[in-house]
Amino acid sequence: MPNDFNQQIIDEFRTHRGRLGGPFENARLILLTTTGARTGTPHTTPVAYLPDGDGRILVIASAGGSPRHPDWFRNLLAHPRVTVESGAFTYEARAVVLEGEARDQAFARAMEGDPGWAAYQEKTQRVIPVVALHEIAHDGPPNIDAGSMGEAIKVVHDALRRELALIRKEMASGRKGGGAPLGVQLRVNCLTFCQGLHNHHTGEDRGMFPLLAGRHPEAAPVLARLREEHERIAALVEDLRRTVTAEATAPATARAEVERLTVELEAHLTYEEEQLIPLLDAL
Repeated sequence: MPNDFNQQIIDEFRTHRGRLGGPFENARLILLTTTGARTGTPHTTPVAYLPDGDGRILVIASAGGSPRHPDWFRNLLAHPRVTVESGAFTYEARAVVLEGEARDQAFARAMEGDPGWAAYQEKTQRVIPVVALHEIAHDGPPNIDAGSMGEAIKVVHDALRRELALIRKEMASGRKGGGAPLGVQLRVNCLTFCQGLHNHHTGEDRGMFPLLAGRHPEAAPVLARLREEHERIAALVEDLRRTVTAEATAPATARAEVERLTVELEAHLTYEEEQLIPLLDAL
């Protein structure tokens, strides 16, 4: 894509913390910053990604079916340490190019979710690479793209809402007949979301809630309610996990579990924002 077009996407992505309009409204995109193979200067590119669980995501070096690998791919071959912006988080990652069967299985999952990947492969004689981006763990809290603790909680919540909405859309798309089995990539998406939600609630239980309890003893009833809601949501997450990992799960069954989780989670997130953002912003 032309650099000016890329820059428009980058600016919109950063301004709206990952939310895009137009043709990219329902796309999963990250901003990938690589180090120039020849120049050593940083280059940021919007790239589509696939959730893959286990603290990694997958990106595909399609370049729209071009005969040449995209610049960002050549850069990460020379410098595998990259920076990822998700809209909610910014983190460093280690890029690993998948080979052989691992690459083929990942690309097959991508085509299952979007036939456009197959069209790109048909346009070129090169084997389109698939790259795993492994988040590099650091001590301390995650780097949330927000200016305050109150804003940070809203940014993370909105990211969870957006991801769950994408999963619901994927479940509804092309499955209205009810007979098609759940796709492998959709299962991965659901499990990745479940793990992200679990990590968020665990961080609150162990870090944010004790901090607020010490600074604001009057908030004890609110925090107690939120902890109880975490337990209920964890049970719903486990129900969804069992559903999407079971053999021959009916799409309607999975959709019902996602809807149950959506209703409970939205009520929880809204209440938490109403009660905690004023306290966090006052710290």
